[in-house]
Amino acid sequence: MTKKKKNPVWAFFASVKLALFLLFVLAGTSIIGTVVPQNEPAQFYVQQYGASTAAFMQRLGVPDMYNSWWFLGLLALFCLNLIVCSLERIPQAWRLVTRDNLATPVDRLRKMGIRKEVLLKHPLAEAEKEVASHLASHGWKTGRRAVDGGTLLFAQKGAWTRFGVYIVHTSILVILLGAIIGSPTVARKILRSPNFAFKGSVMIPESREADYVWAFQTHEKINLGFTIRCDYFTIEYYANGMPKTYLSKVTILEDGKPVILKDGKTTHYLKVNKPLTYKGVTFYQASYQPYPDFIVTLKNETTGATRTSIIPAGKQINWPDIGASFGIINRETLGEVVRRVKIWFTDNKDKPSRFWIETGREAIIERPSGNFSLMTKQLYATGLQVTKDPGVWFVYVGCGMMLLGLLVAFFMSHRKVWAFLHEEKEGETVVLLAGSANKNKLGFEKRFASLVGSLQR
Repeated sequence: MTKKKKNPVWAFFASVKLALFLLFVLAGTSIIGTVVPQNEPAQFYVQQYGASTAAFMQRLGVPDMYNSWWFLGLLALFCLNLIVCSLERIPQAWRLVTRDNLATPVDRLRKMGIRKEVLLKHPLAEAEKEVASHLASHGWKTGRRAVDGGTLLFAQKGAWTRFGVYIVHTSILVILLGAIIGSPTVARKILRSPNFAFKGSVMIPESREADYVWAFQTHEKINLGFTIRCDYFTIEYYANGMPKTYLSKVTILEDGKPVILKDGKTTHYLKVNKPLTYKGVTFYQASYQPYPDFIVTLKNETTGATRTSIIPAGKQINWPDIGASFGIINRETLGEVVRRVKIWFTDNKDKPSRFWIETGREAIIERPSGNFSLMTKQLYATGLQVTKDPGVWFVYVGCGMMLLGLLVAFFMSHRKVWAFLHEEKEGETVVLLAGSANKNKLGFEKRFASLVGSLQR
C-alpha cells in the first residue's frame, strides 16, 4: 500500500528546516536592531551612516526595525510554521497518549530492553492482587486484561508530558500575539488608534505639566488622557561635571486634582529603573535638559510672605508683595551646569547687597527692613520615555508558559510499565515486568530496577 503524498505547500510550512532557517534569520536581524540605534531622528542616521545609507535604511524601516513590514512578515511566517508543525505532529502524540497499551503483544514485552522476570509463590489471582497493590504503592495505577492464559497489567505516568514541546510552541505564539497587540505600528495603521499602544517621549520643565507625548518615529502628538506634572528635578554630578544620579518628583493629575497612586501617595520619585505606571502608561526617567533660567524662592522673614517663580538671569525682578527687588548678575558654570550665582538684592533701603550663593543652598540676607531668605536653583526639564503596551501581560503569560513547556520537554518523560502474570506450576506465578520511557532512559532503568527489587523481597 503506497503512502498518500503530502500537499507540497503543507509540507513546506510543516518543515523543521524552515523553522530553523527563520530562527536564524530573526536572530540575525535582531542583532542589526540591537547594533543600530532605534527610533532616532532621521538626521541622526544621516550623520552616522551617510545620506545614501541612511535613505536605504529608512526604506527598509531599520530605524524602527521591529515594527517594519518585513520583520513583521518574518514573524507571521514563523507563526504559521509553528502552527502547521504543531497540527502535523499533535495527532501522533495524541495517538501515543491514548493508545490501548493493554493490547500490547506479550512477545513484544519479552523483547523489550528493560524487562525482568520474578517468581511469586502464590496462585495467579493472589499474585495479581499483590503486583497491582505493589505498583499502586509506588504511584502506578494499573489497568487489567486477561490475555494468553494469563493476566496483563499496565500503568503509565507522565503521558501528558509528550505535549511539552507544544506548550513551548503555544507560548511563542502568545508572546508574539502580545508583541503585535503592543505594537505602535499595528495600533496606528491597522486599529487606527494611536492611543491604544505607543512609545514616545516628553520633556517637562520643573513646575510645568503635560498631557501628551511625542511618538517615536512619526513624531505624532498623542494625548495621554490625564496630566503629569514635574514638581521637582534634582541631579548630582561627579567632580568632573559628569552626571552621577538624577530623579524627578512627579504628580499625576485628573481634572486638575492630584491622583492617589498605588502606594497611597500623590507623588512619585522617578528614577532610572524605577518607573511609574498609571492607566497602562509607563513613564521612565530617561534624560534631562538644563535651562539658563532659575527657580527662585524668596521669603520675607518679618512678614512671612513667600514667593517662588522661574526667572531669567540678567534681569531685575521686582516683587512688591515680598518687599524686595533682585536679579542674577553673574554665574559660575561647569559645562551646562551652574554651580554658583551672583545675586544683586535690595529692599529699596540703603545700598543693594551683592553676594555669591551656591545653587540649591539657602542664603539669609540682612537688610534694614528685616531679614530675607533666598534660594536659587537652576531650572531643569525632566526627559521621560513613555510607553503604553497592552500586550505586555500576554508576553508575561507566554514567558511563564515557555518555562513550563521547557521544564516538561526537557526534564519529564512518558513512562510505561507492564506486568504479565501466568502460572507455570500450581501455586507459583511468573511475573514478566517490562517498561519503557521516551526520555531519560537511564534514570528510568534505575527506578524500574528499584521497583522490581522491592517486589522480590
